[in-house]
Order: sequence, then structure tokens, then C-alpha cells
Amino acid sequence: MAKGKIAFITDSTAYLTDELRNHPDVYIVPMIIISEGEQYEDGVDLSADELYDIIRKNKEVPKTSQPSVGKFVELYEMLKSDYDQAIAIHVSHKLSGTISSSAAAKEQVGFDVEIVDARSLSFTITELLTKGLQLVEKNLDVSKIANELRNQVTTSKNLILLGKLDQLYKGGRMSGAQFLLGNLLQIKPILSINNEGELELYERVRSEKKATAKIVELIKQSSESTSVKQVGIMHGNELQKALELKDMIKETLPQLNIVIGEISSSLAVHAGEGSLAVFWHEEKS
Repeated sequence: MAKGKIAFITDSTAYLTDELRNHPDVYIVPMIIISEGEQYEDGVDLSADELYDIIRKNKEVPKTSQPSVGKFVELYEMLKSDYDQAIAIHVSHKLSGTISSSAAAKEQVGFDVEIVDARSLSFTITELLTKGLQLVEKNLDVSKIANELRNQVTTSKNLILLGKLDQLYKGGRMSGAQFLLGNLLQIKPILSINNEGELELYERVRSEKKATAKIVELIKQSSESTSVKQVGIMHGNELQKALELKDMIKETLPQLNIVIGEISSSLAVHAGEGSLAVFWHEEKS
């Protein structure tokens, strides 16, 4: 049986549906975005439109930083008076030091927090939060809920299609020659966060049309070998592209539930405007 009230904590790399955003037991700690010496809290004092405007106008790419230990301490001190336990689901430790800040604050405050490494971000965390809240309704012990979520992490999949190469070039991750050649040949890198939580190149594809077709084919293969019920399509200021991809997936896999949302500002800093990312979970048949 569950022992008391359980809070859920995540960071702003997660995509939050209206239901999750308004849930009384879900709390978000914002990532930090740094641009031209100014610091902004992701989703608090910098809108997505404002961020894309900064990216387009500035030569220097904004940077991101994990929330401070103090930010988590402040939250955990507050939660400690209202909750008996908590589950914190965070962006992959390979992509951010957020988990380290959360863990340090947990020890400092002496609050019972189960920390789950999503080994991914965005919609993967959405599904983990949703699953966790459902398990609370079954009165499971907090450690059992956390272990169920850790098991789900191992079956979560993702593919990321970068909108433009500009962001990689401006951020120093691509040489001028690579940038020029990539644009001339219309190269569309498909990235993926692997099972260890590391971002890696999955495949280079010529043209966006071929890249989106490849993504649909990979989701189809996954659904044929396991049970896939839902796909999250996250976009970087490209709703129309997301809707077109949804139609492509539905044409091949009409039974899937598809959720469309925007990537957070802290992710847009790295992925860039025009990017698309798809997330799904392979359930047991």
C-alpha cells in the first residue's frame, strides 16, 4: 500500500499536457537559459517566440544550465511539509546535470525522493509522469512505482529530425565546410537518444521528405514487433510540419493515438527552430 501522499517532480525539458500542468501533485523545476549575459527560467520568463527571435538574431547560440541545488532545496523543503514521499523524473544525466542537483538537494533536505533517470526528455517524461500518477491510484508503494517507471524507460524510443543545420554550425558542432556541404546536398540528420541516454547520430538522409518517410517506417517496424499505442510528435515552432507527419503516421498506423506539442525553450536552444521529434513506448503485446 502507498504510504502517504506522493509528489511528482520534473524539469522543464518535459512536455506537459494541460492535465499534467494543472495536476496538484506535479511540480516543475525550470532549466536556465543564458543569452548575452542574461539568465532566464525556461517557461517562466522567456517564451518560445522570444527565444526563437533571439536565436535568429544573435550570432552566438544561447546556452542552457541545469537548475541549481538551491532551487531544488527550496522546492523539497516546501514539499516536505505536505508530502510523505516524492518521485523525481528528470532529463537524461548524459544530457544535463539536473539529476545531480536534484539528488544533492534530496540529501540536504532529508526528503524521501525516488529519482528516475528518463534517459531521454520531452514526451518520454510525459509518459512516465502519466504512468506514475496512474500507479498511485493503484496504491502501490513509492519504490514499486519508481521501479515500474525505470522499467518503462528501457522500452522508450525516440527519433529527432533537425530542422536546420544553422544551430549546429553556430554552436560550434559543425565546421563551415560541413555546413555548406550539408545545405547544398540537403542533408537531414536523424538523431536519437540511445538506451544509455546519450544523443547520437542515427542516420543521415537526403531531403526532409525521405527523412520523415524513414521515421514513419521505423515506427511501423516497432509497432509490428511490439505493442505501440501512442506517439508524441514534438516540434520547434513548426506545427504544420507536425500535423503533416501525424497524417503520414495515421495513414500507415491509423490505430495510434498521436499527441502534438512544442519542445521546450531549453530544448529549442539545442535542436533549433523547425525541428521535429517523435517519441513512443514499446509495450508488451
